[in-house]
Amino acid sequence: MRIAVSAGDSRGLESVVSPHFGRCPCYVLADVEGGQVKEVRVVENPYYGRHVPGQVPAFIHSQGVEVMLTGGMGRRAIALFEEYGIEAATGAQGTVRRAVESYLGGQLRGVTPCRESQGHAPPEGRPALAGYEQDEIGRLQEEMAMLQRQMAQILDRLDRLGES
Repeated sequence: MRIAVSAGDSRGLESVVSPHFGRCPCYVLADVEGGQVKEVRVVENPYYGRHVPGQVPAFIHSQGVEVMLTGGMGRRAIALFEEYGIEAATGAQGTVRRAVESYLGGQLRGVTPCRESQGHAPPEGRPALAGYEQDEIGRLQEEMAMLQRQMAQILDRLDRLGES
């Protein structure tokens, strides 16, 4: 089985999962056999910097992918992945390695369109930014917001563990 994960850089399994599959610079492709990652390859997103809705799912399909893991995606992409017979899962976070392990362990399943799928508004509680997710600064701001949410979740878990 080949799993693709949207990535913010080209470090393979150590890459950080990108919050939006269509606007990431690259994808990490992990070939899995018997529940183990056997081979990892990084491919550049040919539409990075010039997002073309609908083209990225076709590109992912051309790579022989069976499962697509990402932070979020819109309704149209979800429908296209369904047409291609590719299982999509949203809500991936952390490293690509963690996302793949979560999927293989059954914790990362299901796809929900991101609330930004109708224009990609900034995360809740954040002001609208000019060019949000339209350029490198916007993409980095989106990744920073995702990492801040992850850090808040980690700190909350640490607090709960400290109270035990």
